[in-house]
Amino acid sequence: MKLQERLSGNATKGRRSLAMFLTAGYPTLDATADLVCALEDGGADIVEIGVPFSDPLADGPVIQKASGTAIANGVTLPWILQLVARIRQRSGVPLVLMGYLNPIMRYGVDRFFVDAAAAGVDGLILPELPLEEWSSYAPAVTSAGLAGILLATPTTPPARVRAIDAASSGFVYCVSTTGVTGGAVAGSALDNVRAVRAHVTRNPMLVGFGISRPEDAVTFARDTDGVIVGSALLRQLESDPSPGGTRVWTAAFRRALDTI
Repeated sequence: MKLQERLSGNATKGRRSLAMFLTAGYPTLDATADLVCALEDGGADIVEIGVPFSDPLADGPVIQKASGTAIANGVTLPWILQLVARIRQRSGVPLVLMGYLNPIMRYGVDRFFVDAAAAGVDGLILPELPLEEWSSYAPAVTSAGLAGILLATPTTPPARVRAIDAASSGFVYCVSTTGVTGGAVAGSALDNVRAVRAHVTRNPMLVGFGISRPEDAVTFARDTDGVIVGSALLRQLESDPSPGGTRVWTAAFRRALDTI
């Protein structure tokens, strides 16, 4: 898989991985493919494409606003798979879909996994799917050739972190702090991330939620395999939605991570 190959290649080089999240269809339907290519050109190793949903659990106000705009623009799950297929004609960057179960269930769960892989998706993040339910989906995800990326939080007990690590493929998504995306990083967040990191031994671990500046990325990447930037990118797109500006903005994170 391209995702695992990218992460293992970075680990071999001692290079921290940079994942960028953007919402499909935001700010416009035509923008996403160009923005994904700009993120790759700027140094992103992974691009997470958010599937907009009207009733999110983990998304803060910035991503909720972007999702509302994307839904108003007419984004649907079939449209996103067509988008991924178009991106694949231009880019080899590992692509991960992040979204909620309802649209997938409406689409048809098993059919979705197969169609996502055929379109060029490399992995899935489903924040609302608990570990106990993951086993019902994991065989179909694996059979389709997709990575299943599970989340651990600062309140996840060590034994459960180890179980999440065992059930994950691709990487483990460590949430830096309690709360939703886009909030301020608490002072104890780094200690929390280190505590989770101690129990993630099978997969790389990337940390997200609250990574807003290149300095934040460096702080958290020193103790992990990389970082995920989401709400900060969407805020940047509010002020400058151009691919050129996005490439330059992303490159600042890349340069900072490469100093480690």
